[in-house]
Amino acid sequence: MQIGRVAEITGLSLHTLRHYDEVDLLRPSARSEGGFRLYTAGDVDRLLVIRRMKPLGFSLEQMRELLEVVDALPSATGAQEAALRERLAGFTALAEDARRRMVERVAMADELLERLRAR
Repeated sequence: MQIGRVAEITGLSLHTLRHYDEVDLLRPSARSEGGFRLYTAGDVDRLLVIRRMKPLGFSLEQMRELLEVVDALPSATGAQEAALRERLAGFTALAEDARRRMVERVAMADELLERLRAR
């Protein structure tokens, strides 16, 4: 798929997709003869995961690290697997904390709306 189609599917801008390529967060799987970025369905799946990390406040480096952990887990064994699972638990804790903060903000927004509507 070309970058425009991927932008439509993922809801990410062309600028963001190019930036992710430039910072090596997600490089397209191929390039056309004309140099156009070409993405696979697997690339799109990864972009959707990245898109879900973004509102939780993950930095580009954290996103990259988390993807590396997820990629390495299926073939890891023994101590390596234990270390990866520990890193994954750390990322899970970060995501849970960010989610908790988001829920609190939504509750505050709901309270404000309720007060405004009551006037």
